[in-house]
Amino acid sequence: MEITNVSEYEAIAKQKLPKMVFDYYASGAEDQWTLAENRNAFAKILFRPRILIDVSHIDMTTTVLGFKISMPIMIAPTAMQKMAHPEGEYATARAASAAGTIMTLSSWATSSVEEVASTGPGVRFFQLYVYKDRHVVAQLVRRAERAGFKAIALTVDTPRLGRREADIKNRFTLPPFLTLKNFEGLDLGKMDEAADSGLASYVAGQIDRSLSWKDVQWLQTITKLPILVKGVLTAEDARLAVQAGAAGIIVSNHGARQLDYVPSTIMALEEVVKAAQGRIPVFLDGGVRRGTDVFKALALGASGIFIGRPVVFSLAAEGEAGIRKVLQMLREEFELTMALSGCRSLKEITRDHIVTEWDTPRPRHLPRL
Repeated sequence: MEITNVSEYEAIAKQKLPKMVFDYYASGAEDQWTLAENRNAFAKILFRPRILIDVSHIDMTTTVLGFKISMPIMIAPTAMQKMAHPEGEYATARAASAAGTIMTLSSWATSSVEEVASTGPGVRFFQLYVYKDRHVVAQLVRRAERAGFKAIALTVDTPRLGRREADIKNRFTLPPFLTLKNFEGLDLGKMDEAADSGLASYVAGQIDRSLSWKDVQWLQTITKLPILVKGVLTAEDARLAVQAGAAGIIVSNHGARQLDYVPSTIMALEEVVKAAQGRIPVFLDGGVRRGTDVFKALALGASGIFIGRPVVFSLAAEGEAGIRKVLQMLREEFELTMALSGCRSLKEITRDHIVTEWDTPRPRHLPRL
């Protein structure tokens, strides 16, 4: 079967993966309202294309934290990728590098920072969960820095794990032949089976619920790497992130896996962008499945987007080749959207190119009675 769009990989992954693994990747929290809304909200944004513009040459390149990449489409951290495919994070790293874009490695990867670095050159960020044992955190950050990672994406929306009912039903745990490789030598690499979700039990035992803004500043004392705050949904927290010295913000609701009934990330984006006032870049993850989605995010002020589930679903379906195809399809769709909207470079994508359902209605000139 010819794959013609990114979303088609999900059905293939569902056929190929064990139910426990597919459900872990695919499901959201509680009623999964936000999971659906992350996609549905993109349909509430329409284009206002401009015509008769010479679009014979289109430049999609951009710079993220000083690193030039081929397009504003990057790879979000997704945990335990070897559950999807034996090559796991190795395949993802190689595909990102081949596409000239950034990969973010999860703390809970099934390949270590050193192993991912060994796949060859590439700009890579490291996603960090803060454990109760700060020595573990400091050690991990230093290892990422030594391995050539270029930024820390600090996840800030997980003092506790969201209630993921599929994982509870399946009694989710990491398969016994895999470990959380970054923690292997620290006796933290295994996940015990539990009465409900093994991951929820692991998080309850290890992750620091006292994490606060002062810890963003503490991280800056132990690393020279720029810190992205991942999990911001409000203007108030955007302003605090700027004050805390963050190098950037990722508007994220954790793939709708934490608190249900929060807004979609595309709906929260503009509020955060306005609060950041251009002082630091704002990125988005959650729900991106089309090049049109990428354009809409940039029109609302994002400096780039990250994709998560499309990576693990395509990895499960076709390994590294699947991820390469996902990145290529999104790139081609985004380029086409730019051309048909009359934009030759990213800086030409403006708020005027879209209209949203939540915009104030434009005044209409009513006829005189």
